[in-house]
Amino acid sequence: MKKTVIIFSPVFFLASLFLPCKAAQRQMEHLGRGLVAVQTADGVFLSWRLLGNDPEEVVFNVYRNDSLLNEQPLAGATNYLDKTGSIDHRYSVRAILNGAETGESISVQPWTNPYRIIQLNRPENPVNPAETRFDYLPNDCSVGDLDGDGEYEIVVKWNARARDNSHNGMTDNVLLDAYKLDGTQLWRIDLGRNIRAGAHYTQFMVYDLDGDGIAEIACKTAPGTIDGQGKAVILGNDDPQADYRNEQGHILDGPEYLTVFNGMTGAEITTIPYNPPRGEDLKGIWGDSKGNRSDRYLACIAYLDGQHPSLVMCRGYYTRAVLVAYDLVDGQLKERWIYDSDLELNPRHTARGQGNHSLAVGDVDGDGFDEIIYGAAAIDHDGTLLYTTGLGHGDAHHLSDLDPDRPGLEFFDVHETKPNPAGVELRDAGTGELLFGRPTRIDVGRGLAADIDPHHRGFEFWSIASDSVYNIKGEVISTKRPSINFRIYWDGDLQDELLDGTRITKWNGDGTDLLVDFRDFGAAAINGSKSNPNLSADLFGDWREEVIFYNREDPSQLMLFTTTIPTDYRLVTLMHDPVYRLSVAWQNVAYNQPPHLSYYIGEQLIMNSK
Repeated sequence: MKKTVIIFSPVFFLASLFLPCKAAQRQMEHLGRGLVAVQTADGVFLSWRLLGNDPEEVVFNVYRNDSLLNEQPLAGATNYLDKTGSIDHRYSVRAILNGAETGESISVQPWTNPYRIIQLNRPENPVNPAETRFDYLPNDCSVGDLDGDGEYEIVVKWNARARDNSHNGMTDNVLLDAYKLDGTQLWRIDLGRNIRAGAHYTQFMVYDLDGDGIAEIACKTAPGTIDGQGKAVILGNDDPQADYRNEQGHILDGPEYLTVFNGMTGAEITTIPYNPPRGEDLKGIWGDSKGNRSDRYLACIAYLDGQHPSLVMCRGYYTRAVLVAYDLVDGQLKERWIYDSDLELNPRHTARGQGNHSLAVGDVDGDGFDEIIYGAAAIDHDGTLLYTTGLGHGDAHHLSDLDPDRPGLEFFDVHETKPNPAGVELRDAGTGELLFGRPTRIDVGRGLAADIDPHHRGFEFWSIASDSVYNIKGEVISTKRPSINFRIYWDGDLQDELLDGTRITKWNGDGTDLLVDFRDFGAAAINGSKSNPNLSADLFGDWREEVIFYNREDPSQLMLFTTTIPTDYRLVTLMHDPVYRLSVAWQNVAYNQPPHLSYYIGEQLIMNSK
C-alpha cells in the first residue's frame, strides 16, 4: 500500500524562497522544533516543525520519557500518534542526519484539551468597574521570538472603548502586552491618551528588524506613551502630560511619533517624528477635517533589498497615500525611501485613492525584492509606483500563487468604489494585468480566495457581489457561496478549510460541512462584524495552522487551539515561507486578512512513496 506524502526539497525551497536571484540569502527566522503534544481519545497526538533549512533527507525519532517510540526513523509527515500515551508522559523529538541524532526538542507534556490556556494580566476597567461594556478585551495579537529561544511569544493589543475614525467619542488607552506561551508576562506598553483606540489607528509590527535573533515591536506613539519599563516616550521639549483630544474624542493636533521597542523588555529603543505628519490643513491635504482620511494607518514588513527586513509605515488610502520605509541600524531608524501619491506627475498614474483597509507583501515581479500591494496599486521595492489599476479602494484581498499555471503571484481584490467595471477582480500581482473582472454596482465589502476544491486546479474565489463560486479561470462551479472571512489549514489534506468567527467548515463541492466550532469550548471572536480570531498562523507543530481566540467566560485568558487530525503530508513550516511570514506580521493591520503561502500546494507537487 502506498502512502501519499509531500516533500519540498530544501534546495528547491531555499533557492526559490530565500535566495533572491539578484541578492544574497534573506534573513530567516531561527525556529526550534515547536513540538506540541495533545491528549486525544486515541492517545497522545504529537507534531513538530520541518524547518526551511532542513536537508531533504532529515528524519526523526520520537521519545517518551527518554524511551524511543518509533521502530524506524520517521521520514514522512512530522506528526505521530502514541496510542498508549498519557498526560503524565513527557515527549521530545530528535532530528537524524547521516544516521546520527543532531539535536533534541524541548521536552513537553501533553495538553489535556485541544487548546492551551494562556493566562493574561487583564487591565482594570478604565471607566467604571460596574460598566462591563467598558471592560478591556484582548484584541489583535501578533507573534515574534522576543527572547531568542527559537519559540514564539505573543503580543496582545488590549482595547476597551474603541471607535471607528468616522465616529465621535472618547476612547481608552491602547495597551500592548507580551507573554510567553506559559502566561509569563514580559512587559506592558501603554500608548497613552494621545493614541486613539480603533482598528485603523494602531498597527503594530512584531519582527526581528536588526537581525539579532530577537524581535522588536514598532508602532505609532505620542506624548503620554509609557514603554515597558515605565519610561515616558518623549521627544525634545514635548509635554508627556499633554492631552490633545478634542471634544469629539479625535486627536487632530499635537506631536506624533514612531517608536521601536525592545522585544525582551518593552523598553524604547528609538523614537522619531511620524512621517508624514498630518499637517495643518487636514481637509486640503487629506480630504476631510475630522481625521477620517488623515488618521487611516497601515504598516508592514518587507525585504526591500532582498536580504534584510524593512519597516514600512503608511498613512492614508481614501485620498492621499504615503508610505515610508525604514531600516533599523545600530538602534536607529534610517529612512530608506518615501512614496507620496500626491507627488506623482501623472494624476492617472498614482496610488491616490487606491489603498485598501490592509495591504500585502511579496516579490511580485520576480526581481528578488519585495513589493507592497497597496490595494489597487503596487509600490516597487525602491519606493516608486509599480502600477495602478485605478479600480479604487477596497476592504479585502488575497495574494498567493492563485493560478499555478501562470508564472508568479496573483492578487484577488474586491472594491468599494461603485459602480465599478471590475469590482471583483483577479489580476497579475506583478503587472496589474486584469485576469478576471466582474462589474459591480455595490460596495463589495467581503471577498475570499482559497483553494477549497480538489477537483479544480488552483484557487477558488467568491464575494458578496453574488452567490457564485468561481474557479481560477473565472468559471462558476457552484451557486452555494460559503463563508467569506478567513481560510485555514486544519485537517489532513491539501485544501483550505474556511474559518468564520469561531467555526471551521469544509467545502464538500456544493456547500460546506462543520468541522469544529470553538465556541463549544468557550471561545469568542473579535472585531465585531469582522468576526476574526485574535490570530491565525502556523505557530508550532507541523504545517497546519493554529488559531487564537479569547475566552468568552473569562476574557483574561487566550485560548490557543491546534489540530489533532493526522496528516500524511510533509511540509516545511509555513512560517519559513516569506509571503506567509510577512502576512502574519501584517495580519493585525486594520481589517484583518488571512495569511497565504507564496507557492501552490497542489496535486502536481505530490509524489507517492511506500
